[in-house]
Amino acid sequence: MTDPAEAARRVNEGFVPLMRQIPGLLAYYWVDAGNGVMVSTSVFENEAGADESIKKAAVFVRDNLAPLLPNPPEVMSGPVVASV
Repeated sequence: MTDPAEAARRVNEGFVPLMRQIPGLLAYYWVDAGNGVMVSTSVFENEAGADESIKKAAVFVRDNLAPLLPNPPEVMSGPVVASV
């Protein structure tokens, strides 16, 4: 059963502090896109930080969010090619 409010609470209280510890973090966003879809976006100065965040996210989702998500997370990464 999807529970976006509870997922957001768990992310804010548990995952955001983990992200703050990763060197090179520039930004992190957790978005409730509606209809049970939740999206997170992380921006790092380098690939090493992004890789570390993916590892931490996998453990956090498994241990804290899996029952609240209807589908397994999909992980994507790549370089920023345009920004404002």
